[in-house]
Amino acid sequence: MGEKSEVVIKLFGFLDVTGEVITMWIILAVIAAISLVVKLSLKERPGKFQNMIETGVEYLDNFFADNLGRKKSRKYFTFLASLFVFIIFSNYSGLIPGVGLTDYVKAPTASLSVTLALGVITFLFLQISGFRHNKKHYFKRFVMPIAFMLPLLILDEFIKPASLALRLYGNIFGEEMVTEELYHVFPIGAPVVMMVLSILFCALQAIVFTMLVSIYLEEVTED
Repeated sequence: MGEKSEVVIKLFGFLDVTGEVITMWIILAVIAAISLVVKLSLKERPGKFQNMIETGVEYLDNFFADNLGRKKSRKYFTFLASLFVFIIFSNYSGLIPGVGLTDYVKAPTASLSVTLALGVITFLFLQISGFRHNKKHYFKRFVMPIAFMLPLLILDEFIKPASLALRLYGNIFGEEMVTEELYHVFPIGAPVVMMVLSILFCALQAIVFTMLVSIYLEEVTED
């Protein structure tokens, strides 16, 4: 926990794979498996598992609708919900006993490279969504109402995803470092308290990240 990422596997002789990447692949496989099970087991009278999934989907739908409105929320739900689910799974993976103690398995969001990748994906999605929504008028927002604001507004578009990436990385990495240090100082009680707080903290970081993305999405898709 809190250590520099180490290359543990070299694919094809040139592709470096770290513990964060391996954990990310595992998380994606788990999410895909859960999605497949849910899809194949859908019923008109849902069981407990389907009820739990539907409750989560409904919560996310209402959460994004508060920022985007119901129409846009449904339109962009797949991306936003996928982002939320991946981040919260990645955050919680750091709470699994043994994760972070070996180079082969580490929490993905505790790595700056992973959070920066999320920032780049978010940046591209925002620009593409804004352009598709407003077509040729999309670029007018960079020069309206005053043209000399163009450099600042362009810079702002890059700062938004960068701040998202740094905030997520800093919080998750910092939480791991604090937990590790407290374990060395107070090995009996402190780690348990931090584990409980981390359960709430990890969920909060996923909520904040996707909430800010939905707010930025509303800005770029304004008529």
